[in-house]
Amino acid sequence: MTAKERLELLQGTLDMLILKSISHAPMHGFGISIRIRQMSQEVLQVEQGSLYPALYRLENRGWIKSEWGVSDNNRRAKFYELTSVGRKQLGVETANWERLSSAINLVLATG
Repeated sequence: MTAKERLELLQGTLDMLILKSISHAPMHGFGISIRIRQMSQEVLQVEQGSLYPALYRLENRGWIKSEWGVSDNNRRAKFYELTSVGRKQLGVETANWERLSSAINLVLATG
């Protein structure tokens, strides 16, 4: 898939994707980017210029927390983990997304 064929994320969905990607285990930024790409079957690619500002925003909101650690390739990296508030917010974001996508599907199905 070429860069042109990749889909642009709707504003606000990146937060939900980040929260979902770290919902099972802490991850560093590059790992989060890879995980989102894998979960979307190579359709979504999050660039660093979008990812890191989103991570800082989520941390400021208290939805995630970070801690320095060592990555698999022995490099120092900041690992991000979901907080209990973030886990609740993931539920809210997921429910909102399901409502929105259902409404869009209804509009598209209407002849």
